[in-house]
Amino acid sequence: MIRTLGLCGLSFAVLWWILAEGRNDGWLLGGAATAAATWASMRLLSPGAPGIRPAGVPGFLGYFLWNSIRGGLQVAGMALRGRSALRPGFVDLAVTLPPGAPRILLVYVLGLMPGTVGVDLDDARLRLHVLDERLPVVADTRALEASIAALFGSKA
Repeated sequence: MIRTLGLCGLSFAVLWWILAEGRNDGWLLGGAATAAATWASMRLLSPGAPGIRPAGVPGFLGYFLWNSIRGGLQVAGMALRGRSALRPGFVDLAVTLPPGAPRILLVYVLGLMPGTVGVDLDDARLRLHVLDERLPVVADTRALEASIAALFGSKA
């Protein structure tokens, strides 16, 4: 618990330092913000919540960056071809990640990837809005689930 508290507080302090662009004159507010964020994080984090495995971070970041670039190029190509290149719709899929942070991260990351956005998540199903139903959205989402599972050290 003490180790988690220290790591969490240090992480928020480093984040504040980055946001403050390394300036030291904002630490009165930064200290209060760091303490509040650490307290909220410890209160909201459930005791059995899966933690992020540091060994899984490089793989996840690589997957995210590559697919962001690839997705951006796909969407740009569709935009250049005009409306006829799009076939928007909804895709429903079963979610294989454990509840909590892994599923929430899945929805957030899908929202950052060009061409998809999560619109509904319940206990067993995720509904996505996609720009083109012909794209391999299900396969891409399964690959993202596998990357997130590796990040959290669970099985998708």
